[in-house]
Amino acid sequence: MGIVADWRGHERLAYGRGAHYVVGVDEAGRGPLAGPVVAAACHIPLNVNIAGVNDSKKLTPLRRERLFSEITACPEIDYCVAVVDAGVIDEINILQATYRAMREALQGLKRKPDVALIDGADL
Repeated sequence: MGIVADWRGHERLAYGRGAHYVVGVDEAGRGPLAGPVVAAACHIPLNVNIAGVNDSKKLTPLRRERLFSEITACPEIDYCVAVVDAGVIDEINILQATYRAMREALQGLKRKPDVALIDGADL
């Protein structure tokens, strides 16, 4: 079972248990020695199908850009991106900076989620 299938299964389970607004949260930038950590939170309603959504690491850069344009142009999709810069990472450490970016991304959504599915085994 792939990553998206796993997420969709967890999402359907959350909706089946009464959640009305489920979001996914992911981060990027925890590996580099310098630079920001970025987190995004996104709600894609079950009735919205974006063909080709998959693990971003498996997408070509061109396909990733096209999906980004399609996702951000869809009014039914709620998303927020948050950036915590390297200076803050130096002050509070990468894990706390990641948590901060994820919190800010969640707080930037139009609606408070009932459930947040967070990618990352060590978070």
